[in-house]
Amino acid sequence: METCPWCEKGKLASVNGTVYWELPDGTRAVEITETPSSHCQSCDALFQSDEIVKEIENQLFLIDSKQLEKQTTYSELMNMKRLLKRNYFDF
Repeated sequence: METCPWCEKGKLASVNGTVYWELPDGTRAVEITETPSSHCQSCDALFQSDEIVKEIENQLFLIDSKQLEKQTTYSELMNMKRLLKRNYFDF
């Protein structure tokens, strides 16, 4: 098990958590459930890997966010139809 980067004591467990994300246009936030996350058993921190954060941010940029409900699952979000093939602003 990996050690928590926040408290540097606890051990991390892989869990599916709920996160809240602001849309790229800043109009609102959405609740994303069942998001792959890490949970510290000591300090109770819940966070996502850099890869998951990048996947969510890219997907929110590439889809028609007006089609998003207030709540979605991670897998539903990732399976939404993209308007662009990739994020051309991500270098």
